[in-house]
Amino acid sequence: MKKQFALLIVLLITLSACGPSPEEQATMTATSITATAAAWTKTPTATFTFTPTLTLTPTFTFTPTLTSTPSITPSPTITSTPTFSFPTLTVNKQAHCRYGPSAEFLHAADLYIGDTGIVKGRYEYSNWLYVKLDKLNYSCWVAPSVVDVVGDTSTLFTLEPDLQHVGYSNYAPPKNITTTRSGDEITISWDQVEMTTDHDRGYLIVAFVCQDGAYIWWTDSYPDQFTTSYTVRDEAGCSQPSEGVLYTVEKHGFSKPAQIPWIAP
Repeated sequence: MKKQFALLIVLLITLSACGPSPEEQATMTATSITATAAAWTKTPTATFTFTPTLTLTPTFTFTPTLTSTPSITPSPTITSTPTFSFPTLTVNKQAHCRYGPSAEFLHAADLYIGDTGIVKGRYEYSNWLYVKLDKLNYSCWVAPSVVDVVGDTSTLFTLEPDLQHVGYSNYAPPKNITTTRSGDEITISWDQVEMTTDHDRGYLIVAFVCQDGAYIWWTDSYPDQFTTSYTVRDEAGCSQPSEGVLYTVEKHGFSKPAQIPWIAP
């Protein structure tokens, strides 16, 4: 037994003598560790982490949504709303078309049965209509009794006669206009405006007067230059003061208006 144990010791010593020394073993161990460490750092060259940036490219497909600009097509709502059709008219008796909304205004054209046109407006203080006849290149005023109208004239705007753009006038308005009052009557007087017989169409008065508690638009005219006074009933009792203007009238048109110095009742 002792002999076998001695042989085992000898064998171990022999094997240890044949193996590397402790220094060599340490060197070999360090070398193998560095080798494996080098192998570790080389294998995961994970430069693959760069590829995810490629997923950003699809954001470019967003730009095509700009083609939605064709929503500009709302422009076809081309204010087709006012396809307003003016009332039409047909003249039912021979009459006059005038430059203002009463029979006192200067003649503008002759009307004959069957003449046609449209109604463009109406007057606030009378029922006369502002019309454009197919046969004329200008507009004028007619009494509603001389035309047959198809359409609703109440939807039309009210218009004022513009006498300063009717033809022209070679004469000044009347001068030295005075007024006198006697109770409910006021008398207007003025100097004669001398006109040639061919031009002479007298005078036109346009006023607002108070009668029976109503504030009334009032017109009157004289056919020649020689009558130079006018009397009209004008009472108290209206919320607005009475007033008026006077024109010289010749065949080509109207003078500028001259203010009447009205005396209140």
